[in-house]
This record gives sequence, C-alpha cells and structure tokens, in this order.
Amino acid sequence: MKRERILITNDDGINSKGLRALINVAREFGDVVVVAPEQGMSGMSHSITMYNPLFIRTLKIEDDLKVYACEGTPVDCVKVAIDALMPEPPTLVLSGINHGANTNMSVIYSGTMGAAREGSTYNIPSIGLSHISHDVNKDLTVAMHYTREVIKAVLANDRPEYLCLNVNVPDLPMNEIKGVKFCRQAMGHWVEDFDKKSDPRGREYYWLVGSFRNRDKDATDTDEWAVNNGYVSIVPILQDVTNYSTLDCISHWDL
Repeated sequence: MKRERILITNDDGINSKGLRALINVAREFGDVVVVAPEQGMSGMSHSITMYNPLFIRTLKIEDDLKVYACEGTPVDCVKVAIDALMPEPPTLVLSGINHGANTNMSVIYSGTMGAAREGSTYNIPSIGLSHISHDVNKDLTVAMHYTREVIKAVLANDRPEYLCLNVNVPDLPMNEIKGVKFCRQAMGHWVEDFDKKSDPRGREYYWLVGSFRNRDKDATDTDEWAVNNGYVSIVPILQDVTNYSTLDCISHWDL
C-alpha cells in the first residue's frame, strides 16, 4: 500500500483526545501532518481569520508525523497547512474525531465539517468524523474502528471529485453497532434559547441553550435515524448550496 500524505485537523483543539485517536489511526495509512487550533473552535463553521495574523507553534517533527498548533479556526488550519506548511498537497484530509454529533443541521455550524468541506474545495477527498457523545474522556475505540474502515473504503474505491463525507458514530459498544448507513442529512431546525444570568459583579449575560426539532422524525433514511438506531451514518456533503428546486420555481418570476 502506498503511503498517503494525510492532513489532520479538528475543532476541539490541539489537546483533544479525539484528535490523538485520529492521529493514531491515520499513521497506519501514511505520513501525517497535524494542524489544529490552539483552543476549542466548535461552532466556527467555515469562518476564516482575515484581520489578525496566524501564529503557528511547532509541537513535533518526526519522519512520519508533524504537529502544529494554529491560532486560528479549523478552516484556517486547512488553508495554512495546504498553502504554506506542506511541501506537497495532502492526498487525504481528516477532521475530528469530534466530541459530539454533527448530524442534521449541525453540519452548518460545525467547525469539524467546515474544515472537511475546505479540504474538499482543493479536490482532496475529505472526511469529517464525529462520535455522538460529548464526553471528552469517552473511550473512542469504536469510533477509531469505523474511522479506519471509512479511510480504507475511500482509498480503495473509485470516488467522485470533491468528495466530502460526514461520518457520525453512535455511543454504543462494538457489539451493539448494527452497521453503516449511507444516508441523507435530517432536515429540521434548532430552537434556540438563552439562559439569562448574572456574574458576581451583577453584569447580565446570556448562555446559549436549545434543542433540535426534527422535521424528518418519521423518515428512516436520515443520519438522525441512523445514529439513533445503532448505525454509523455517512452523509456525502456538497459544496454547492444552490437550492435547485427553488431556482426552477423563481426563474419564472417576472422581474
């Protein structure tokens, strides 16, 4: 098997257990460059840094593993890695393993998936990987197993251009995982709420809370259904966000 050039990032930060787990799996397939945020960047979506410098801290340089921390967003990490740090572009981009699900509309907000989408804009096959538990100390053995299997499949099969996959692993032991479902993103919306509180100095602040309302709750072909029924979900993600059915409708408007 040829050695791949693998770029890894995440949105939980350079010290994340999920990042370490992903590094361990990726090293089985090739030479790894890690460029990850200095701190947690969850919810940063596809944001980039435009008005501040990006400071890069070198943490490790070995023959098959180079690790850098970046004072930027997950997408910044991908950009600076490909365009400045790596002498050759990667052949595979991996983002994760995220602590917490990136199913349904969360894909829009996710820094993990923002980084994966950015990798795919370079026409490099890119995979965002998440374990649905938010426990940062969770045993990630099952997630590592399916990460390995998805990487094997991506490398072994013909694939379309601009491939980007969103992979979510249920919080279940291996013997309770029923398999893998290739599926679509569940549609719905987040009902946002803000907890209003006061700090010790009496200053008011707001803490974001909320819950997901699934408009596809009866559908069995979505990522939400898959992970809630014991399956690993794999959703292919598009760069093109055009709503073609709406385009067809409004193109007849008289303007």
